[in-house]
Amino acid sequence: MAACGGDVCCCCCCGERESRTPEELTILGETREEDEEILPRKDYESLDYDRCINDPYLEVLECINRKKAKQYEAVRWIMVFAIGVCTGLVGLFVDYFVRLFSQFKFRVVQSSVEDCTDRGCLALSLLELLGFNMTFAFIATLFVLIQPVAAGSGIPEIKCYLNGVKVPGVVRLRTLVCKALGVLFGVSGGLFIGKEGPMIHSGAVVGAGLPQFQSISFQKIRFDFPYFRSDRDKRDFVSAGSAAGVAAAFGAPIGGTLFSLEEGSSFWNQGLTWKVLFCSMSATFTLNFFRSGIQFSSWGSFQVPGLLNFGEFKCSDSDKKCHLWTVLDLAFFIIMGVIGGLLGAMFNCLNKRLAKYRMKNVHPKPKLVRVCESLLISLVTTVIVFVSSMVLGECRKLSPSTDWNNGTMSTQFSSDEVNTSIKTFFCPNNTYNDMATLFFNPQESAILQLFHQEGTFSPVTLSFFCSMYFLLSCWTYGISVPSGLFVPSLLCGAAFGRLVANLLKSYLGLTHIYSGTFALIGAAAFLGGVVRMTISLTVILIESTNEISYGLPIMITLMVAKWTGDLFNKGIYDVHIGLRGVPLLEWETEEEMDKLRASDIMEPNLTYVYPHTRIQSLVSILRTTANHAFPVVTENRGNEKEFMKGNQLISNNIKFKKSSILTRAGEQRKRSQSMKSYPSSELRNMCDDHVVSEEAPEKEDMLQQMLERRYTPYPNLYPDQSPSEEWTMEERFRPLTFHGLILRSQLVTLLVRGVCYSETQSSASQPRLTHAEMLEDYPRYPDIHDVNLTLLNPRMLVDVTPYMNPSPFTVSPNTHVSQVFNLFRTMGLRHLPVVNAIGEIVGIITRHNLTHEFLQARLRQHHMTS
Repeated sequence: MAACGGDVCCCCCCGERESRTPEELTILGETREEDEEILPRKDYESLDYDRCINDPYLEVLECINRKKAKQYEAVRWIMVFAIGVCTGLVGLFVDYFVRLFSQFKFRVVQSSVEDCTDRGCLALSLLELLGFNMTFAFIATLFVLIQPVAAGSGIPEIKCYLNGVKVPGVVRLRTLVCKALGVLFGVSGGLFIGKEGPMIHSGAVVGAGLPQFQSISFQKIRFDFPYFRSDRDKRDFVSAGSAAGVAAAFGAPIGGTLFSLEEGSSFWNQGLTWKVLFCSMSATFTLNFFRSGIQFSSWGSFQVPGLLNFGEFKCSDSDKKCHLWTVLDLAFFIIMGVIGGLLGAMFNCLNKRLAKYRMKNVHPKPKLVRVCESLLISLVTTVIVFVSSMVLGECRKLSPSTDWNNGTMSTQFSSDEVNTSIKTFFCPNNTYNDMATLFFNPQESAILQLFHQEGTFSPVTLSFFCSMYFLLSCWTYGISVPSGLFVPSLLCGAAFGRLVANLLKSYLGLTHIYSGTFALIGAAAFLGGVVRMTISLTVILIESTNEISYGLPIMITLMVAKWTGDLFNKGIYDVHIGLRGVPLLEWETEEEMDKLRASDIMEPNLTYVYPHTRIQSLVSILRTTANHAFPVVTENRGNEKEFMKGNQLISNNIKFKKSSILTRAGEQRKRSQSMKSYPSSELRNMCDDHVVSEEAPEKEDMLQQMLERRYTPYPNLYPDQSPSEEWTMEERFRPLTFHGLILRSQLVTLLVRGVCYSETQSSASQPRLTHAEMLEDYPRYPDIHDVNLTLLNPRMLVDVTPYMNPSPFTVSPNTHVSQVFNLFRTMGLRHLPVVNAIGEIVGIITRHNLTHEFLQARLRQHHMTS
């Protein structure tokens, strides 16, 4: 990309690749070379946000009156409130034990350092600190080994879930336990990570699990709670839980709501906004209530709104010329935004290289390698912190007139806490060590010092602190430890901002600028350059500072940082989503994609079922395909138009390549052979009688055979007969009238519960399932390979029409890609059938057909053929 300029790292790591051929891109999901992008994988499933309005669902609606509807809505509001309260309690648990372990560790180490400074045994103090940190880091790594998806902040996984992608294990109860305990020990162990980011993941898990009243970890404990048994409800509660996590972390309920909207959910409505905001408020006030009571013994005073509090920004009353910021400062803020964007792009590029290295050299190896990596980083971090405080720390005079907030400190911080945050390590009496004051304090205390303490830190200290936090947090993010990135980024940026303020005061004589404002803008610039968030991050920072006048400079800084960083690569969360190969859908497609139509990107090779299908065919289809939905169709011989032209078969005005036809024929043979694995001896014998034992003809002979027979009549099929595994290719491409869509989970449920009828009976004799029975196994439906179907007669028929979705969203083959994309994303679809003007299905579109890589490949093919 031309925008990369001379930055070799960013160009190599993050530039878009234009060298892939269309043939390579059609096989999505394969890992590319080390220096190339990773293509989206096909093993990720989509959530289904669209309602299946079938007969069981309509029966439920008929039974619901106005009173029951209000009760259902009341239960939903209760669940939203409970999610907020539980998320706040999770944050309280993590914060309490982090403070407990950190205070104990620092108290022991501080006492050892003070004793050994004169006795010359500082090596013993270093060993004590190493013992604490490496032990905590080891325990944190063990929790990730128990549940690997608990690693990292969890924000990329939750962003994928809210985008409509089902990430395995991401919202399980075991993930929540390992996440909370892992981040607790990781932060206590001195790693450069934060506990605020994992709070978002924790809140999402609470939102997903609490309304279900069940967990796979406690399978024997089941409650008769029939509500919220769909992806639609679950995804709404996950949106509320993730917003509650942000609100609990930063005391920013409005920012949490906007975060859930901006960074995740592709489907939104007014009612969901109100519920998410209420959930965020519940989390904020729950955490505030208990923290204020536990920390300050002031129950009911609500003094500490979140895990991370920035304090009050206020000039000293004695300095009449001081202002938080002026219009002239905006020029410096814009420059800081540019630098923050560049630093963020460099951070993402380096972290991406590290992540690729781990994927290739660490993750495939035994788990002990991951433990050793975490211990190595803990060792290096501890040694750097201790040695730099001892060698590079500058001893400054401790004066009782040292000002916090230029004379005013926020009321919730007592003078005792201010005094204990000053560290005198390795310094004589009446002096303090500025480097140790930053390194040997909890991260929240270090942020407060950078925001509010005036004239404390030398340029050397700020430069080294900023550089070490940049490098070590980049190295740490991605290891097998639950870790957040918000607080390390804020600390690095705040040190950068204080450094700028010191330089402006020293070299430009701007003595009346407010250093705390520059520290805040520096923190916003670097954090914005790393995560590329705008609206939600602006509101989060404003709510955290409780200063509305910072709105304009924060917004300008974040926009400039985002624009600058976007010239080189994506945000850190999008980078890790891409490395996982998750088919994430962006907000919109590029304008040039409108050269493509739905017929250009759809999957024409359909596997379908008839309204009345035999059990033997359903089992064969389910066991030999990985499809999650099947069109329900009937033949439409009257509108059949089919002829050959060159190397393409024209069927229903849609062109199919010869290779696609031959591939379909090969899949038919595979399905036919696989029917022999059906466990029923009756079906096995029946298949042996009907499957042709002759060798399959060569591909070209099959195509020629199809051409010779294209005008011959189709086999005489009864209306309730199922698709045959011996159909020819022309039979597979016959015009099919589309009646609806049925999911794999629905078909498996029908088979497990024996919903079928005999040929000699009417379909009305088939047992009927209620809506609750259809959803009883949600969200983990049985796998067809694990189901014992030996008691079923393979010749029995299944009437799928009562259970299919008769009116799914559909598009025309000539619909532009941008319209297809907007419909699919905004409505949260999982499958989008392509139906022509006379009601015949000609293809189907899934999430993988709308990924950026797939569309780019089809656009190249379009340019080559046009």
